[in-house]
Amino acid sequence: MLLRISLVLSLLLCFSAAAQDENYSAAAIPAELLENANAVLRNSTEEITVSSLTSLKSKEHRVVTVFNERGLGFIGASVYYDKSTNVRSIEAIVYDKNGEQIKKIKKKEFRDVAVSSDAEVTDNRMLYLDFTPATYPFTIVFNCETESSNTAFLPQWSPVEGVFLSTVKSERRFTVEPSLGFRYKEYNFGDVKLEKQQQGNTYTFSAANIPALRSEEEAPSLSKVRPYILFSLNRFNLEGVEGTVADWQSMGKWMYGSLISGTDELPAETVEKIKQLTAAENDPLKKARIVYEYMQSKTRYVSIQLGIGGWKPMKAKDVDRLGYGDCKALSNYTRALLKAIGIESYCTVIYGDHNGRDLQKDFSSMQGNHMILALPNKDGYVWMECTSQTEPFGHQGDFTDNRYALVIKPEGGELVRTHTYLPAENTQVSVTTYAISPEGNLSGSLKRTSAGLQYDSRFYMTRLSAEDLSKEYKKRLAHLNGLTLKKVDLSNDADKLTLTENLQLEVPQYGSLSSGRLIFALNAFNQISYVPVRYRNRKLPLEVDSGYTDNDEVVVTLPEGFSVEAMPQNVSITEKFGEYKAEYTSDKNKITVKRSIRLNDGVYAKEDYDKYREFRDKIARSENAKAVLVKK
Repeated sequence: MLLRISLVLSLLLCFSAAAQDENYSAAAIPAELLENANAVLRNSTEEITVSSLTSLKSKEHRVVTVFNERGLGFIGASVYYDKSTNVRSIEAIVYDKNGEQIKKIKKKEFRDVAVSSDAEVTDNRMLYLDFTPATYPFTIVFNCETESSNTAFLPQWSPVEGVFLSTVKSERRFTVEPSLGFRYKEYNFGDVKLEKQQQGNTYTFSAANIPALRSEEEAPSLSKVRPYILFSLNRFNLEGVEGTVADWQSMGKWMYGSLISGTDELPAETVEKIKQLTAAENDPLKKARIVYEYMQSKTRYVSIQLGIGGWKPMKAKDVDRLGYGDCKALSNYTRALLKAIGIESYCTVIYGDHNGRDLQKDFSSMQGNHMILALPNKDGYVWMECTSQTEPFGHQGDFTDNRYALVIKPEGGELVRTHTYLPAENTQVSVTTYAISPEGNLSGSLKRTSAGLQYDSRFYMTRLSAEDLSKEYKKRLAHLNGLTLKKVDLSNDADKLTLTENLQLEVPQYGSLSSGRLIFALNAFNQISYVPVRYRNRKLPLEVDSGYTDNDEVVVTLPEGFSVEAMPQNVSITEKFGEYKAEYTSDKNKITVKRSIRLNDGVYAKEDYDKYREFRDKIARSENAKAVLVKK
């Protein structure tokens, strides 16, 4: 024990001496780290000591030079705390561009704020530095020490904290009591050189001299491509609850036994009501739909993050009484309601975001930020988002689709990929008919039916007021100057998970008159004009995050006294990214356009980006193809 204490003290002394020797002049930053950088992370060193099941101490030293306003977000001079985490010390020191100290900020000068909001109840608080610089560049040194009785969450580490931020040095050091079983797993280091050292039960990870990464269109989210390491203990404490975990199966078993079990009791009158509501149905899925809609009508979402409540669901009987809960509470409440009528379902931990973030299947730890419900159905699951009062039963949008989730069962956890929408499922079928007047005015109708993720991006419109709906369409059809919506009728089929839009529209001077000719783009309402920007030296892979299929038919009635002088040529483009076709025919006083596009989702090599850009450019050109009419 004395040897271990001596080792920790030695490391702290070395850490302190190194901090005192740092040169904070902006001119000392290597030139190659200035390109694309709004800020430079000059030193990020954190020492984490886990000496027992209930003792985690952290000492952070952070130095950031900020060059402009866009770099202020990288200062990182903040810390969260609660009843289980104490901030032992915190300070910040500000230096000018020459490395001369201009201000020292003590703990009492940090802003201390509650994290709770209208929809969130938590005992978490945050200390943060509220600093407005007089000039750029400047450097901030941030030092902070904390201690916590929770050891379930070891912070992950990445030497790349964001785009337009370069890194001179980043280091994490863990000293862990061996009986707790320290584990780690590294991802995506590639060209970033990772240095690893182990001395006894002290593990050090570092990386240095990493140029700033710029953001790029059609690239995976940074969380998918940046280098990082996950850390975990096999034995840990979570708000007084001990856990022993080695893999996802044991993680799920511990979660069920320690966090889920015993929380599904309901009042007898609620059980009886649910039985009566579902008595006429025999199909389990139809029964589940009734239960889900009952839950939606009775509850609202409020995030509860108090103590163990940040991870353990509120009891179902309390949700029933209060009428609110967070994702855990509402998922568990729905589970209890289904259980009351003999239908089994499982609480499921997942990352909820629009970037498709995964639980890492090869490393079990306290991952995830959201809970949904899994209902067994044939060989898979129906997924239920229980925090929404409007989400249709069985619909899974891009907040939780196509990623690994941990299904929590009494016998253990099961890592399952949620529903992956194929391009053929994300459909949009449109039929457009309009007439062009001799003056170029457009009057017509659009009928459009959406499904899959295209439904997900539109069904919210059924809840908009007439005024807001008009604004939404004018934003979506911004290329149509002077658009007037004569009629809007939306039909949301929650059983088939489709939305049908019926619109009647008028657009003045849609066509332009020139020398007796009338010129206009045939595809008036559903033009795909996006073309990715060009990069001379692209760094990141190409990601098409969701594929889709559109089929459109456009029928244009020509003005009396005009005939077709020129019409676009048929187009057919096929690439690995998808397929595009446009066919044009004219008959007497009508032009008919039949157009289809299929975009394939996936991650492609960065070398494919130029070809993809060319593919999208050809589509955009075709979409803007114009007909030329001439007076007879």
